[in-house]
Amino acid sequence: MALTMLDKQAEKSDKSAWSPELVAEFEREKNNPNPCVGNALVSETDRVRVWTIRLKPGERIGFHRHVLDYFWTAVTGGRGRQHVHDGTTVEYTYAPGETRHETYGSGQFKVHDLENLGDKDMVFMTIEFLQSANKPMPLPEGVRQQAAA
Repeated sequence: MALTMLDKQAEKSDKSAWSPELVAEFEREKNNPNPCVGNALVSETDRVRVWTIRLKPGERIGFHRHVLDYFWTAVTGGRGRQHVHDGTTVEYTYAPGETRHETYGSGQFKVHDLENLGDKDMVFMTIEFLQSANKPMPLPEGVRQQAAA
């Protein structure tokens, strides 16, 4: 059974105003979509991209855009906050090994960030499927070189 984020109950969810800095960052992403759905691309084939997200307590990965079908697994678990493109701010607790699958139809996407609210490092693996309804967005220069190093 493949669970999605729709199956996960947020511990907190509201549409309160974002800080001017978050609004400005969101607008920059909207004008220049960020395809880097993790801190590091660790592997890529003609079928998948494998990313890690590693966040220290209080650390945040900025807004990024999901257009490909993917799944993520919480390696360490933890507690996080996301600001989502629909204006919602949500908070979740993730269990080690928890996995969620997401799919997007043609033209669909999700933009969000992730902040570690816990007191320990939070680590996720995200695997994107390159053969999805949407074409993969091109990656910025240097992302693949870092993965090859």
